[in-house]
Amino acid sequence: MFKAWNFNNWLINILMLILASNTVYAADIAKQQSEIKGKILVVMTNHSAYPTRSDHTGLWLTELTHFYDVAQTAGYKMDFVSPQGGAVPLDERSLKSIYVDQSAKKHLADPQFMQRLSNTLAPNAIDPSRYKAIYYTGGHGTMWDFPNNQSLKQISEKIYQQGGVVSAVCHGVGGLLPLQTPTGKALIAGRNVTGFANIEETLSGIKSQVPFSLQDGLVARGAKYKRSFLPFTSYVIADDRIITGQNPQSSKEIAVAVVERLKTLN
Repeated sequence: MFKAWNFNNWLINILMLILASNTVYAADIAKQQSEIKGKILVVMTNHSAYPTRSDHTGLWLTELTHFYDVAQTAGYKMDFVSPQGGAVPLDERSLKSIYVDQSAKKHLADPQFMQRLSNTLAPNAIDPSRYKAIYYTGGHGTMWDFPNNQSLKQISEKIYQQGGVVSAVCHGVGGLLPLQTPTGKALIAGRNVTGFANIEETLSGIKSQVPFSLQDGLVARGAKYKRSFLPFTSYVIADDRIITGQNPQSSKEIAVAVVERLKTLN
């Protein structure tokens, strides 16, 4: 009888431990789900070739990694999309030691992260209703495949029309050029925006390679273009739900601005 009593107590204790562990596990899952604040769609280029230069353009790496780190820490999940889907080339100059910080190195060494860059989604796989914001990364390649992509245009317009944030940095701001309001007006007309400046294009030595001037393109669509007094210094403008950054140095600041604006929309 004593042995039976001990066995029953032991069995009860085991069942209680299992029940408790399941409760804690369920609570952890619920907490993780509650901490996910939404999704952001991150746009990257597929274009790598300059007209005459031997080196290659593509995604300016830290314009992705800096934004990614800030948004992930704030509780946002991100999907990667590109005009054609599939592999995203990395701008060769962006991989120089002067630009690649510890965070960027960590992502470069992360097989899962790099696999995502090799397998970005195509626009036809995107449901805009699932996203609270869209963020266009930069790199000179974006000037060839962002402005004329009708699918990305429609995705961005839908996200904005449903109350989301449209953001872009550096040459990625070119993705905002075709965007329109439901009445057909340029979305950036009369809005304060920034983007890679003419002076920065000249100083970078790429002015002769690009298909158009981003700064001039923004002004031509009625935007109130602004830039920092000093080239290549962080400069971000938030005009309600349109948030733009001037250059690669702006990628952390624009991430913070997007996260702060999203807080007001939740």
